Amino acid sequence: MVRTRFAPSPTGYLHIGGLRTALYAYLFAKKHDGKFILRIEDTDQTREVEGAVDIIISALDKAGIHYDEGPIVGGEYGPYVQSQRKDIYLKYAQKLLDSGDAYCCFCTKERLAEMHEKGATKYDKSCLHLSKAEVQERIARGEPYVIRQNIPESGTSTYHDEVFGDVTVDFKDLEDNILIKSDGMPTYNFANVIDDHLMGITHCIRGVEYLMSTPKYNLLYDALGWERPVYIHLQPIMRDSQHKLSKRDGDAGFEDFLRKGFLPHTIVNYIALLGWNPKDNNEKMSMNELVEKFSIEGLQKSSSIFDEVKMRWLNSLYIKEMPAAQFHAAATPFYNEYYPNRNIDYAYLSELLQSRVETLSDIKDRAAFLDAFDNFDKELFVNKKWKTTIDMARELIDDCIACTNADDLNAALDALAERKALKKGQVLWIYRIAVTGAAATPGGGAEMVRLFGKTEALRRLEAVKNMLG
Repeated sequence: MVRTRFAPSPTGYLHIGGLRTALYAYLFAKKHDGKFILRIEDTDQTREVEGAVDIIISALDKAGIHYDEGPIVGGEYGPYVQSQRKDIYLKYAQKLLDSGDAYCCFCTKERLAEMHEKGATKYDKSCLHLSKAEVQERIARGEPYVIRQNIPESGTSTYHDEVFGDVTVDFKDLEDNILIKSDGMPTYNFANVIDDHLMGITHCIRGVEYLMSTPKYNLLYDALGWERPVYIHLQPIMRDSQHKLSKRDGDAGFEDFLRKGFLPHTIVNYIALLGWNPKDNNEKMSMNELVEKFSIEGLQKSSSIFDEVKMRWLNSLYIKEMPAAQFHAAATPFYNEYYPNRNIDYAYLSELLQSRVETLSDIKDRAAFLDAFDNFDKELFVNKKWKTTIDMARELIDDCIACTNADDLNAALDALAERKALKKGQVLWIYRIAVTGAAATPGGGAEMVRLFGKTEALRRLEAVKNMLG
């Protein structure tokens, strides 16, 4: 059975690049009726952010990427949090020590720093040559030490990657990386190999930054007599041709884009296309369609540039297709943030806005008219296109009040324009300004009266009458 995993570090938000890795691992597993596993790699606890695991799990859930095994849901290969698996790693580290594929290193931070100051580019294996007796004696004295991997000093390693083909690395370019730190915790370099094997991971999908270090992991698989997984390395998502998308340079987290008003599946749909091409070039797909169409053959060797403008376009398509009730539910948190506690029909406001926004955060600008009335300038009645003036508004205000009390407002406004020998657009401009105090609204005067209610509309019209004098 195909088994894939997503193994984030709990260092905060879920980065878009990490979300894409999770998505591809999920799609590949589901395409082959396999299992998708979530594993938390928290071996570097100095970088752990409180609550980050909950953030990651919540983000995956919102994205519709549901894991089959992992924290909370459990599974037969748990625990799925590395800090809870310490004894497991120590057992396999001892096996590597016994076979000579690892060794204890007592070098201090000062000695390592001195090495690098003198031009060394990697560790010099000085502790490899310590006798077993000396190692045991120093450990007995309580000297701190780490366990390092013993990488061959010559030769090469070649493995196959499903995206990049055969990859060859010279051992002399690899360092004897640390497997177990002085606190007894494993490093990523060791824990990911142990866990991938014990959890039955068949396909390892991860970032291209691990492409050249994978031979180190393969040495561990070979030393322990384990079968290597299939490797699938992914190119990064770029902000532009020179820079990776990163939090430091702007919004790069899944939750960031949710706050900006993007729908969860829009983000998933868009990032699925950053590094993968469906054969039919279709750009708008449900999760089921993504599962059906996803293939390793469609993965690209080149990096992809994140284009927020294009994602906004895709988001607008999804918004327009949403059922009205669903859109209103999605818009409500944004009303609560930008324009709470207004005495208006919010559900009707959603009807007016749904076709006028690309993201839900556009509500802030599109509904700005809600705050316009109390401070608007009567010069707003002046419109060169319609040739309206303040005097014209002053002349029509009583008629506007009368029209508002009519059973059919639109018909009353039409009759008013005909009676006054004015263009309909002139009357509608003056009426809408008098009701809202805004030049731009998602609908005309009749829609605004329905939104605010007739009582409030009449109150505003009376206030405008007093303002015009």
